[in-house]
Amino acid sequence: MNRKRQLKSNLPAACIVLIAVTLATTVLSSHRTAAVAAESNQKKDAAASRAAFLEVYKVLMSPRCMNCHPNGDRPLQGDDSHVHIMNVKRGDTGKGKYAMKCGACHQDQNVAGLNMPPGNPNWHLPPAKTRMVFQGKSPHDLALQLVDPKQNGGKSMAQLREHEHDGLVMWGWDPGEGRTKPPLSHDEFSRQWKIWIDNGAEAPE
Repeated sequence: MNRKRQLKSNLPAACIVLIAVTLATTVLSSHRTAAVAAESNQKKDAAASRAAFLEVYKVLMSPRCMNCHPNGDRPLQGDDSHVHIMNVKRGDTGKGKYAMKCGACHQDQNVAGLNMPPGNPNWHLPPAKTRMVFQGKSPHDLALQLVDPKQNGGKSMAQLREHEHDGLVMWGWDPGEGRTKPPLSHDEFSRQWKIWIDNGAEAPE
C-alpha cells in the first residue's frame, strides 16, 4: 500500500520533468530551424557569383587542372597541354587501361627533378561515366556542368564546396619542378570558389 502511494506521489514530478524536457527540445529544434531558414534566405548576389566563377575559370583552364580534364580519353601533359606521349587512356575508372595504369609512373608524390612524373596517392582522370570535361568549355557551360550531380560524380553543393581541399586538387599548387602553377593562389581560388557557390553557383552568360 505504501509503495502505491509513493508511486502516485512521484508521478506529478516525473510528468513535470518530462514536460520540461519536451519543451526544451522543441525550443532548441525551433531555434535550429530558424537558423537554417535564415541562412537559406540570405540574399544572394548573382552578379558576384558570376564574377567569382570567371576567376575560378582561370584556374580550371590552366594546364594543372585541364590536363586531367581533356575532351578526349587521353590525358594531356606539359604547360602546352599536348596529348600524353605514353598513349595512356582513361579506362572505366579513370586510372588507365590495360597495363598502362596511371600508378605505373605516377607515384604517391612528385619524383624529384625537372619535368619528372608528378605524383599523388590518387592520381587519375575522372571515370568514364562522369568525364568532367574542362577543355574547350565556355565559363557558362563549365559552371553548369560542375553543379550537375549527374556530371560531377554525384556531389552535393556542400561536397562541391569541400572539393577544393581534395588532395589531387591541392597538387596543382605543388606540381613539381618545371611546371607552372595556376594563375591564382590556392587561398584566392578558395575565396572565389566560396563566393561563387555561396551566392548561388551562377553560370556566367
